[in-house]
Amino acid sequence: MTTADLARQCTTVIWNHFIDHQDRFRSITRRAAKRFMHREWSALQADTANRLNLYPDAVDQAQNRLCAMLTNRVRDVHVWDRAKAAFADQVRCRHDRELAETFFNSITRRVFGTVGVNRHLEFVHDEPVWPTPTSLVFNAYPLTDPVESVLRRIFMDAMGWMVDPAKIDAVLTHMADRLNRRLRQTGDLQPGRIEILRPVFYRGQGAYLIGRVTTGKTTFPLVAALLHPPGGVLVDALLLYSEAVSVIFSYTRSAFHVDIEHPAETIAFLKSILPAKPEADLYSAIGHFKHGKTVLYSEVCRYTAECTMDQFHLSPGKRGMVMIVFEMAGLDMVVKLIRDRFDTPKRTTRAKVMAQYDFIFHHYRVGRLVEAHCFEHLSFDRCWFSDPLLDLLLAEAGQTVHLEKKRVVIDLAYLERRVIPLDVYLSTQTGKPADAVVIDFGNAIKDLAAANIFPGDMLLKNFGVTRHGRVVFYDYDEIVPLTDCRFRNIPQPRTYLEEMADEPWYTVEENDVFPEEFSRFLGLAPPHQQLFLSHHENLMQTDFWVGIQEEIQNGVIRHVPPYPPRYQLGEAKE
Repeated sequence: MTTADLARQCTTVIWNHFIDHQDRFRSITRRAAKRFMHREWSALQADTANRLNLYPDAVDQAQNRLCAMLTNRVRDVHVWDRAKAAFADQVRCRHDRELAETFFNSITRRVFGTVGVNRHLEFVHDEPVWPTPTSLVFNAYPLTDPVESVLRRIFMDAMGWMVDPAKIDAVLTHMADRLNRRLRQTGDLQPGRIEILRPVFYRGQGAYLIGRVTTGKTTFPLVAALLHPPGGVLVDALLLYSEAVSVIFSYTRSAFHVDIEHPAETIAFLKSILPAKPEADLYSAIGHFKHGKTVLYSEVCRYTAECTMDQFHLSPGKRGMVMIVFEMAGLDMVVKLIRDRFDTPKRTTRAKVMAQYDFIFHHYRVGRLVEAHCFEHLSFDRCWFSDPLLDLLLAEAGQTVHLEKKRVVIDLAYLERRVIPLDVYLSTQTGKPADAVVIDFGNAIKDLAAANIFPGDMLLKNFGVTRHGRVVFYDYDEIVPLTDCRFRNIPQPRTYLEEMADEPWYTVEENDVFPEEFSRFLGLAPPHQQLFLSHHENLMQTDFWVGIQEEIQNGVIRHVPPYPPRYQLGEAKE
């Protein structure tokens, strides 16, 4: 069979598996509206987990088929060069072209074990080019009529079959007042219009209408959050500021279920209301994690294309016993590498650490778990590493890091958005910001518990603070499902010798947890310790944890709103 024939077959196999993946992905995604309408929260979580498995399964199947078909020519670059050109022609006019190209890249990287980037065999775009969003992705509503009328039309168009019009009317005046006040803040007298993305965004127990208000001078977001309690669908919140909407699209949250035909236009629309949000995070937010990784990797490659004085450096904070963490100065990322050996008392393994990170990737993240992108075969110019940093990496992560001529190759790394370690934050901040973070520290632990996550070591250094002042968790080597823990009260000593003993006189199994000991290990300064306990004393009580376990075992799924109460309708104004 000729090279051209093999290339055509290669293209056909990859194309068919990509189309099959897209069909399956959208089929699961479309079920979200039904799940929301019938309050099938457990089923929606199962759909979320199943959808995450589609991509690696599709890549595996395509690779196996190609290996069987191409046999000894599976790594023939001439075949793949022609296949890439044919695939480019195939996807040129597709609205999801970028997703198709990423799928092709996933196959070639698997087949060739690519280190770094192979521009000859991969689709590489040095600078992203974003299309202008059009009426293909949004509906437009001129603000020539009264705001109440326009808002009512928006909700009826998007959710009319789901929602009782009376429930919309009940909050319509409040929503109109907020929007009119926001419009006055712009100082623009032109009426403008509201543009709402056509598909509804679903996640957890919420449904979201995502839009923007455009006037002659200004564009700002308009996001409505709907819930479906037992009494029927209602509008819970209205968000009109980028800071609040950014938290909804945070890298600490699971992806939306949203049926999108034009992903690039949709991302461009979202960038217009969230200019500070990286494109990689937005692609992940709409469920396309693999392309989000591709965009992130492109961002890293552009940043490290030429050497500068800003070398990588160790991240601030206490040294980790399991991971080495270093930062890319000027880039909002950290790189986490698994150490070759773990200090006492850590008893984990490399395989278990990797399994923990995979567990988090598949888990519902409730806005408290930082997304960790797993990368293989990263390659950087040696100039980015100072001698002390490189010596440390080779000495303590030599199974992962090695030198190839003037390149530093990292076989496995986790890239995360940078946050400030909580202990570092509290050592530099005082007053109301620090107090708010201390209180949110407890809220974060409770949100994780409601999501069936026990963080293990509840030390300050394992939590971080985002740029929005939210406390998140990022150290995953000790996490366990909350339902796997056995929460116990410390037994009372039976004798004086037991009371004075250095070691516990009672048996402690691996997953035993004693909540009354938590306050000893938090590491908060006395004023902050007192503040924490005044809001979260129940975290020190066994009954609290056992109660959460019982809820989870009984199928109760708590809703964790991705916005503060002040944005809820009927609550305090913005």
